[in-house]
Amino acid sequence: MNRQDWQVLVVEDSPKIANLVQTALRAEEFSVLSADNGQKALGFLEHEHIDLLVLDLGLPDMDGLDVLRTLRERESRTPVLILSARETVEEKVQGLDIGADDYLVKPFAVPELLARVRSLLRRRAAEEYILTCGDLVLNMEIRSVARGSEEIFLAPKEMLLLEYFLKHKGEVISRAMLAVDVWKYDKRTVSLDNMIDVQISRLREKIDRPYSTKLLHTVRGVGFILKESG
Repeated sequence: MNRQDWQVLVVEDSPKIANLVQTALRAEEFSVLSADNGQKALGFLEHEHIDLLVLDLGLPDMDGLDVLRTLRERESRTPVLILSARETVEEKVQGLDIGADDYLVKPFAVPELLARVRSLLRRRAAEEYILTCGDLVLNMEIRSVARGSEEIFLAPKEMLLLEYFLKHKGEVISRAMLAVDVWKYDKRTVSLDNMIDVQISRLREKIDRPYSTKLLHTVRGVGFILKESG
């Protein structure tokens, strides 16, 4: 992924520091959004795709830790780098315990800030390549599949099917959805149901049959669902 594809939200009420951070990030070719208070930040986090949050704690309308707490209560995994003049061990621990990924004390050196931003975004990129359901793991970067410590070899169509199910884990998937999204049939002039059922059966043989815990289930009269429980 190019750096222009990464969007960073800078939440800082000091115009001087905000301008410094934004200028440094844009010089590195990151896309940057900015907010000078907590409510604006929460609005961006709800309505925009944010890859990294650079968060000041001393905001005018609410504590930055409350922004962080709200973000984690929404079950967002967006990486958070705290920038703060609060430098006691207790305050750092509190921020990390609430869900921050890193903590940088003001004043800071711009090269160190950029190094930490790059590190957090590399970690996020790596996580986005990994899809899981229970002990089933698909690494999309290297196209490998495993359950536990056992590697599983899938044919190309089986791999596409598994990727689709993992991206929609916990959702009921109909054959019509599979025909359009996996087989790329816009109009079903010929039924693909038999072909889909054959591929589902082959996928089950590899990811489920040898294991006591089954992951891919049939929802009678509707379709299929990939989930950890029966």
